[in-house]
Amino acid sequence: MNPSPSQRFTLSCPECGRAFDPLLPQTYCHDCNSPLLSHYPLERLKAELRREEISARPRGMWRWHELLPVEDPRNRVSLGEGDTPLLPLPTIAAALGASNLLLKDESLNPTGTFKSRGMAAAVSKALELGIREFVIPTAGNAGGALGLYAGRAGCAAHVFMPKDTPAPIQYEIRMSGADVHLVDGLINDAARLAAAESRAHGWFDVSTFKEPYRVEGKKIMGYELAEALGWRLPDVIIYPTGGGTGLVGMWKAFDEMQSLGWIDSARPRMVSVQAAGCAPVVRAFEEGAQRIQPWQNAATIAAGLRVPAVFADRLVLRCLYQSGGCAVSVSDEELTLAQHELARAEGILAAPEGAATLAALKILLKKGWCEYGESIVLFNTGTGLKYFQQDHADH
Repeated sequence: MNPSPSQRFTLSCPECGRAFDPLLPQTYCHDCNSPLLSHYPLERLKAELRREEISARPRGMWRWHELLPVEDPRNRVSLGEGDTPLLPLPTIAAALGASNLLLKDESLNPTGTFKSRGMAAAVSKALELGIREFVIPTAGNAGGALGLYAGRAGCAAHVFMPKDTPAPIQYEIRMSGADVHLVDGLINDAARLAAAESRAHGWFDVSTFKEPYRVEGKKIMGYELAEALGWRLPDVIIYPTGGGTGLVGMWKAFDEMQSLGWIDSARPRMVSVQAAGCAPVVRAFEEGAQRIQPWQNAATIAAGLRVPAVFADRLVLRCLYQSGGCAVSVSDEELTLAQHELARAEGILAAPEGAATLAALKILLKKGWCEYGESIVLFNTGTGLKYFQQDHADH
């Protein structure tokens, strides 16, 4: 017999420990201004669930359904997200003198970015809880994913985003049928307007970490990575960071896998990569701070990194500190050169955010922070096709 939802997982605030009812729609802990995290009965699952069984299932994110929050399979909204390839980078590795360099290519997700994972989980759980209308502020790709997954579910979506969001992303969102609002300013300006409209109309806000389940979809990247590496984790993970959902999600996944007996206690050093023109995580890390202050006058060509304020700041920084990791910023010129290098040397047309990880690796190797014999995984979070502009076509 399947356990009830209350047995399947619980929700709590990581700051104060307060429990929240997963049978009701939830947002975040307003007392602590903190995201909520899901907790599964891992001791029971350790006895019941075999990783080999999961590996034998049909491919996709939902083969890990015991570790995801959706109860009824009929509520799963899927476009085939997950199980993206882990690719070797032999040419670049040889040029850098690195012996074990891999790239997890999230551009093969249905919406062209890793946002497919989080939105599949969030929309599915919302559907299960009776929610049919959504709102989101976005730097671009999360809005595209919401529009398409909401469309798949027969729900309505309202998207608020900067008016200079790359044209292909705007096209994607409009094609999904979502209600699009272009905003003068950045994602934080869009967030203020979206929050006001959410309160006025009763739309459910699926902003980064303002609901509990996008992080659950993103964490599956950590499960896939461990599985692909024979249930061993790499020495270093280099990850582009806007809101930090993937970083926090994977760190959560590693703890879950250890509790399940699938991996040991060894952890990768987690590296947060940001653009020099918007690097609030890097600044806080370098100061040894526990909170992240908003970045003023954010500017970068990497739209997904143009996130001045990090709502889950405590969780992001804990991940970096606990792992012995670090935070690195790269210039727009450096990440653009890395984009060209990935395409020409390895055939990977990376988003600027993903290419930033290669630029960061070069900095870390030069500093001696990464050693040449270590196993290193870069994350490309999306396809470069979404950033196509006419000026690029002319070169």
